[in-house]
Amino acid sequence: MTLPPSPHADPAGFLRALYDAAVERALPAAQMAALLPAPPRGRTLVLGAGKAGGSMAAALDALWPADAPLSGLVVTRYGHVPAAWRARPGRIEVVEAAHPVPNDAGRAAAGRIAALARGLTADDLVIALVSGGGSALLALPAPGLTLEDKQAVNKALLRSGAAIDEMNCVRKHLSAIKGGRLAALCAPARVVTILISDVPGDDPAIIASGPTVPDATTCADALAICRRHGIELPPAARAGLESGAFETPKPGDAAFAGHEVRMLATPQQSLEAAAELARAAGIAAHVLSDEIEGESREVGKVHAALARAVARRGTAGGPFAAPCVILSGGETTVTVRGDASTLGRGGRAGEFALGCAIALQGQPRVWGLAADTDGIDGVEDNAGARFGPDTLARAAAAGVAPQAHLDRHDSYGFFAALGDLVVTGPTYTNVNDFRALLVG
Repeated sequence: MTLPPSPHADPAGFLRALYDAAVERALPAAQMAALLPAPPRGRTLVLGAGKAGGSMAAALDALWPADAPLSGLVVTRYGHVPAAWRARPGRIEVVEAAHPVPNDAGRAAAGRIAALARGLTADDLVIALVSGGGSALLALPAPGLTLEDKQAVNKALLRSGAAIDEMNCVRKHLSAIKGGRLAALCAPARVVTILISDVPGDDPAIIASGPTVPDATTCADALAICRRHGIELPPAARAGLESGAFETPKPGDAAFAGHEVRMLATPQQSLEAAAELARAAGIAAHVLSDEIEGESREVGKVHAALARAVARRGTAGGPFAAPCVILSGGETTVTVRGDASTLGRGGRAGEFALGCAIALQGQPRVWGLAADTDGIDGVEDNAGARFGPDTLARAAAAGVAPQAHLDRHDSYGFFAALGDLVVTGPTYTNVNDFRALLVG
């Protein structure tokens, strides 16, 4: 294990090293071998979707016997195909599409995946590579819906502040491939699903809207979520949900007989990897939870209150005595408010960081980093942002108003002005939010 920079001499470097350790734990190459099934009597077909799709396909292809048949198609986000694979593709085709709002490339890829799944036999094996982002990338509308319908609902969900399980409940019921429908298409072949979790609780039915696992939610649930968040549904979508025509395959359905689900990486594992590195450097580490949800700025305030209390109590802080690092994960949300023409740029990691920095009010000896483990905060080119005791003072000196930026959801503009964006590029994995607060 390579020790991180000194938390005392280089707090920002120390926190970045913890983030890098969390990401490294979630990379498929080191974890894939233990999860692969044996080659079948028939053919092996690899199907998948998600931000980690390219790296998962590369890891599987490198491990699969050279003399065993292997083919398939995986769709990932634009820019998320590893450079080595792009230069020298393997036996699995990897294509790219848009995220978080689906586009025609995603629809075409989902259609091809559905077509490949048909006509398999009981001697065949399907390995489904599923990771976060697959909900948008597998954009095959339910009968009677258009891609434009799906795009409109998706945009409304993203702006609504709905939790990820709520969003994916709606998405899977408006899909011809998600919510277990891909597994039904694969019958009677055996399906082994290999997952990288990006959702609180690691529920396979929520990750990428569960294309190969049973769905316990209903059309009625999807309608209730849309009512609760004020989501306007296209007429065909509403009709399909109200009539039950868009119902998904449920637990106990014969389509899932003999299927297996294997977890490659989870948010908790990544947080524990970061904690282990911190402890190796002599800093106590506490993992609050890998399931934290809620409004990003409000979650930031709560984290700030905890860090501030630890900083003020110092070595008398009980189980959270300073110096220590406080880690958390999960999937927060941003409810977008205000006139679209006045809104800035930013994702949920940046909004957490800005909300936390404002609440800390320059508290001495507290530094933080919040970043998405896929390397992309929302739709921006940064993973997140870092902050410290001097953040608000530097902002004042630069004439940058933190609350005004927060009010218009412009965390990107705020941290860019200070040079405090965390930019990594795509990481080729995705176990969701990573947050670390160092109390010195």
